[in-house]
Amino acid sequence: MRRNNGKSRLQSSLELLITISFGLMILLPIIVIGFMQITNSNSTLSATVAQQSSNKLASAAAIVASSGPGSKEMVLIQIPPNIKSILIGNNTNGVGHEIKIIVYTSGGNSDIISYTLVNVSGNLGADTLQGQYLVNVSDMGQCPSNPAVPCVYISTKT
Repeated sequence: MRRNNGKSRLQSSLELLITISFGLMILLPIIVIGFMQITNSNSTLSATVAQQSSNKLASAAAIVASSGPGSKEMVLIQIPPNIKSILIGNNTNGVGHEIKIIVYTSGGNSDIISYTLVNVSGNLGADTLQGQYLVNVSDMGQCPSNPAVPCVYISTKT
């Protein structure tokens, strides 16, 4: 009788182990898919916050330009996580009509661009860490990067 009892314990333990293994095999893909969805949501949130900040800077540049040379505005922007770079004007931070924030996403880099009707130039390259930044938007009459062109200059508060 003891032999039967030992065999039944072994069989019960083996059945429990198999049942738990099947449960984990079903649960593991669900957990992986959940983590992938969370990562995708974080990328989308970063892109949305970057777009809001870019639009805020473009809007402030238009307001400052309409007020004329010497006018300034301080703008509080939110920099989300996963920012690669911020370019004002063109790809070399020269004079141009765009504010571009490059965001790392799960699918690669994503360019977030806001266009302005006025020439803009500036440098926010050092402010790619997550957080809030106070940015100075000023109509300087002529750009520091190209004095022959009037523009709105965007830089961090100094």
